[in-house]
Amino acid sequence: MTTPRPDWLPQHTQGPLDDKLGIQITDFDPARLVATMPVAGNEQPFGLLHGGATCALAESIGSWAGMLHAGPGGNVVGIELNVSYLRGATSGVVTAVCTPVRQGRTLATYLIEVSDEDGRPTASARLTCMIRPARRTAGA
Repeated sequence: MTTPRPDWLPQHTQGPLDDKLGIQITDFDPARLVATMPVAGNEQPFGLLHGGATCALAESIGSWAGMLHAGPGGNVVGIELNVSYLRGATSGVVTAVCTPVRQGRTLATYLIEVSDEDGRPTASARLTCMIRPARRTAGA
């Protein structure tokens, strides 16, 4: 891990679906988040990585990127996800790399590139998140 999880993110904030799919964020760099997910246990009936698992990986890492952008107390809601499948993965681990396309005050868009252990692209995704900033307290 090059960039650790920020101190302001509680250690228990990984979601239950991330746990079920085995998604692990390995680098919290806001300019280039990286996450991995095993293919085993996430296949469709024909032995390929399930497209829904790939979508969950993309949405998860993009949402984490949005949370880092929103900052402490902020909130993020995914509003659009587009995924193109490029190659089937049948074993090992896939890696997702998330980079910001645009990060504004209320919307942020991320590009998520997923590849297999040989570095071959398996999917390309774009996630747009609505940024809900932290609420201001009275007098702030």
